[in-house]
Amino acid sequence: MNRDEKRTRPPGLAPTRFMIGGREIICPTEPGGGTWIALNDAQTTFALINWYAVKAAVKTNAVSRGVVVKSLAAEVSPAASSIILAGLPLQQINPFRLIGFFGAQREIREWRWDLKILTCGRPSWDAQPWISSGFDEPQAQRARSSTFRVALRRQDAGSLRWLRRLHSSHAPFCGPFSICMHRAEAATVSYTEVAVFNRRATMSHCNQAPCERGLMPLFCGEVPRL
Repeated sequence: MNRDEKRTRPPGLAPTRFMIGGREIICPTEPGGGTWIALNDAQTTFALINWYAVKAAVKTNAVSRGVVVKSLAAEVSPAASSIILAGLPLQQINPFRLIGFFGAQREIREWRWDLKILTCGRPSWDAQPWISSGFDEPQAQRARSSTFRVALRRQDAGSLRWLRRLHSSHAPFCGPFSICMHRAEAATVSYTEVAVFNRRATMSHCNQAPCERGLMPLFCGEVPRL
């Protein structure tokens, strides 16, 4: 996951481990305590992206979207996750798309909140991108999806080296629509990678644009299956 933010926003903090409800969690955090991606010891990952295509916005007393992933971080099933998500103060949270990867069950859920209705989809367990852009989301969808489809044809597609190269990509050119995004007001500010192999799950994190660090994350931590 690449995190794109305004250049004036304070940087996120490197991942740390903590316990919620008897489960070990690992995630990076915002200075305010929220997060955009988390991995737990049941091999479940939650990742949130802003849904800029929806123009509606909370007018007063908005709650940070950073609370969403933090609230669900210890969950292990799609059903329980839906219940907790529905119980959040959604009317005070701006539109988002939340993707849950349930490794033990090999299932994916995508929840969408547009300030009116919370829906839940079931994407297939296949390689696919989820894309967000505060600049021009439809064009970013087209450009980054094209880069992804080209990358899938590579012989090493699916490897960690391939994944890191993809998230460092400036195709078709370095700018607002490249996967590693750069523009005057905002840029990719970090890269977070979750890898699950059998009973082992790791999170790697680079607190810079991945193109600046090459292919080597600054942090790598493992969450054991309890």
